[in-house]
Amino acid sequence: MMHDVEFTLSYKGDISDNHEIDLYDVAQALVGFQRSIALTTHLILNDEIITQSPALKGAEIHALPAERGSWTIIAGIIITGGTAIYKLGTAPKNTPIGHLIHSAYDYVISESLGVHVDYDKSIGALYREAKEHNQQLPNVKLHQLDSLVEKCTTAITEIHRPIYKTKTAESATIVTSLHGRTMQVGPVFSSETFEYLSEWFISEEAEIISGRVSSYNSNTYKGRIYVTEEGRPVSFELSENIRDLQTVQLIVTSLSENALMHKDGEGSVVYCSVFKNKSKSGHLKSYNVVAVSFGPLRAGS
Repeated sequence: MMHDVEFTLSYKGDISDNHEIDLYDVAQALVGFQRSIALTTHLILNDEIITQSPALKGAEIHALPAERGSWTIIAGIIITGGTAIYKLGTAPKNTPIGHLIHSAYDYVISESLGVHVDYDKSIGALYREAKEHNQQLPNVKLHQLDSLVEKCTTAITEIHRPIYKTKTAESATIVTSLHGRTMQVGPVFSSETFEYLSEWFISEEAEIISGRVSSYNSNTYKGRIYVTEEGRPVSFELSENIRDLQTVQLIVTSLSENALMHKDGEGSVVYCSVFKNKSKSGHLKSYNVVAVSFGPLRAGS
């Protein structure tokens, strides 16, 4: 059967090199693999984020037989419809929608494991190319992808299970097969990337950062802020004692100004007093925000 997109998950090292792996670990890992693919695919096809993978609409995900050698399994996606496809009135194979699914999944895996992906250079480039060829693509927004990263954290942690639990594998890789082309998805999964996901430490003293808000979820008080010194958007969460209307208004104003490309607009940049959450290796994961202002703050504010 022909698939629109295929994702291959391969484990290497230890007994996985002999085509063996702990059954329970890999079973849990495959649940995480399927869930992360299903949530990503559903967002592209239906413009909404689901929380349960069986709610996937517009596509089927089939498992193909494992290959000899290292422990490998292939997930084949068959696009059958979805809100976006119906709106476009175009058959999936006549659009670069498979590339969009790959790019979105790469964004989710990479950002989850601490590797920043430039939205404008990856997904934005697909939109510009489609426009040049008079093609249409579902419009997946940056804040939606950032929300998807949060929803997939547990699933991506589970993909690491054969690496950190029984250690029947040392590393894992996901690649996309699309129209005869093979592309890696995110970085290699390893004990280091698991550490990044599962272990972090909170700084003892607050620091002052400034940046532009790129996404925000009013239900969770979480979002992302682009900080020049870090060279990437960093996740943040407002502490409970500043979840008031005034603070949220500052966050939303920055988000709005930047969404409208008003980089020099009043309120585009916000200043925050934050506690940094870092992985054991020292990689910055997120901020716990304790104060927000349009003007410079002092440490301890």
